[in-house]
Amino acid sequence: MNEIPNTQPSSPLPNFRHLRAFAEVARCRSISDASTRVHLSQPAITQALAKLEEQVGARLFDRRSDGVNATEAGSLFLVRVERSLSLVRQGARDAVRLGARKGTRGFANFDHLLTTAQMKALVAVSKAGNFSLAARSIGLSQPTLHRAARDLERLSGVSLFEKTGQGIALTPAADALAQAVRLAFAELEQGFAEIEEAQGVDTGRIVVGAMPLPRAFILPTAINTLLRERPEVRVSVVDGPYEDLLNGLRQGDLDLLIGALRTPVPIGDVVQEALFSDPLAVVARTGHPLARKEKVTVEDLAAYPWVVPREGTPTRRHFTTMFGGVGEPQGVVETGSPMLIRGLLLGSERLTLISLHQIRLEERMGLLVPLDVDTRGTLRPIGVTHRRDWRPTATQSRFLDCLRAAGEAARRGD
Repeated sequence: MNEIPNTQPSSPLPNFRHLRAFAEVARCRSISDASTRVHLSQPAITQALAKLEEQVGARLFDRRSDGVNATEAGSLFLVRVERSLSLVRQGARDAVRLGARKGTRGFANFDHLLTTAQMKALVAVSKAGNFSLAARSIGLSQPTLHRAARDLERLSGVSLFEKTGQGIALTPAADALAQAVRLAFAELEQGFAEIEEAQGVDTGRIVVGAMPLPRAFILPTAINTLLRERPEVRVSVVDGPYEDLLNGLRQGDLDLLIGALRTPVPIGDVVQEALFSDPLAVVARTGHPLARKEKVTVEDLAAYPWVVPREGTPTRRHFTTMFGGVGEPQGVVETGSPMLIRGLLLGSERLTLISLHQIRLEERMGLLVPLDVDTRGTLRPIGVTHRRDWRPTATQSRFLDCLRAAGEAARRGD
């Protein structure tokens, strides 16, 4: 599987205390009023705003006689900042709820005291499972990262890290906080992208988790359409097992998933949108002995070796059901790789159960053929999965439209 990209944003992470000052100035429309609320001097807030404007590359406020007013860029960024701060606040509350112990107590509203360095350290340890590897991944010395991690425990008053035989594991409290921080980082990344879009510079990134089926037509069609319109956009495609991709989506590492939808929806914090439905077919190489036979029986199919997806996938369940009365064939190879499936089919008399959409190119080229097998009941919805509270940028919304158009073309058989 391709490694899911790190959640650390490609843009420099702002100081979270600067973000809180920015949000308060926007609410109060006054630097002096905000100063009282965030316990920073007015010069310190002015300096923080200047630093933030330098980082985002845009003016965030207009200073006028009637107060301090957010610019268009400031208003865009404020939405992302408030969502980011809200995520960290909720993550901190969840961490305290999950990790509270008698005799220990952290600071009230400790999320207000968290530094960007501490949050980066938490995310790095959650991914690496080791202080040394985590420090290396974010360019810190191990003592510096270790100190940041322990400061987090002191501020929160809960145990966040525990030693295991393999290294360092996060406690449930730390998992909750780390997930919130990852999503907060993703919000800020989208905030930077939206400001660039507003300035006419579209260099945002879309990270897509792709299961095998859409890689043949829907995904390349949608990507090509988007990049013809917005050539500066970066698109990263990550493949892997559904469970890994779903976890990456929920952690904010991926923007969306595309592939076979699950029934029921696997967890409440994601939303599924069907693009089209596609049946499965029993497929073999052109010239296979069964390709010349009308009305292929289950017994015929059981006489040949197969290549199938791994246990737990919807297609594998259909495969198991198909042979419920006669027993599964011998010599089964498990893989989810379309390239390997094609190679195995073309070089042998193996069979597979696969989406017709997935072999459309090979069928048109005369390499593979569907057999005359009744596969009623295998129709599956193919579509997009994203976080329930995901707020896409304009470019991400346009990519969703491209996926919908590609799904419609697949439904029509274009």
